[in-house]
Amino acid sequence: MFRVVTVAREYGSGGGRIAQLLAGRLGWKLLDRCLVEKIAEAASIEPQVAEKFDERPDPWFNRLAEVFGQSPGLRGYIGGPLPGRFDAEVAAHLTRRIIDEAAGIGDCVIVGRGSQCILQQFEEAFHVFIYAPRSERLKRVLSRDARLSKAEAEKKLDEEDATRAIYVRANYGEDWQNRHLYHLMISSSLGEKEAVSIILSALHCAKTGAVPVGR
Repeated sequence: MFRVVTVAREYGSGGGRIAQLLAGRLGWKLLDRCLVEKIAEAASIEPQVAEKFDERPDPWFNRLAEVFGQSPGLRGYIGGPLPGRFDAEVAAHLTRRIIDEAAGIGDCVIVGRGSQCILQQFEEAFHVFIYAPRSERLKRVLSRDARLSKAEAEKKLDEEDATRAIYVRANYGEDWQNRHLYHLMISSSLGEKEAVSIILSALHCAKTGAVPVGR
């Protein structure tokens, strides 16, 4: 029986929204933006700092000594001493630990952060990849931020996808779009509700044994 669903997604595919709807239908906990808050809590830093390294392969700043210097309340992270700096490596380490702990509890939908790799050998995890035609992704990005020109939105699509791919490769040595990492790859062009229904049907079939599901 599957107790965890991971949702990897192309930027602009609406995968985050599909994950949210799926969690609602299942009555499970959604781990997406709240993962940033959990990482910040674990590292005793401000969420804004943790967010700078969320799904990022490399530090945005070489050093955050200035931030630490302005935060006298820092206490340490995950029972250990606070490192000299908080960077992408520390963020990835904390992310892995939080995802492992969440999977142990179960009944959760986890969005991105390499969760499909972290939980690849976890038999109770069902892995989904959401993609969409580029034109639809571009339209969605432009609707989110009217300040972007079409060229800027195109660039953002490529940069964000590349960043996610590099993050997974750097931390887990896997190809982000490798179909063998997933039980199901689905286009959001079918519609959000339809995509959720397909995922739920796949989960049900796997649970009942009506259709064999494997990687």
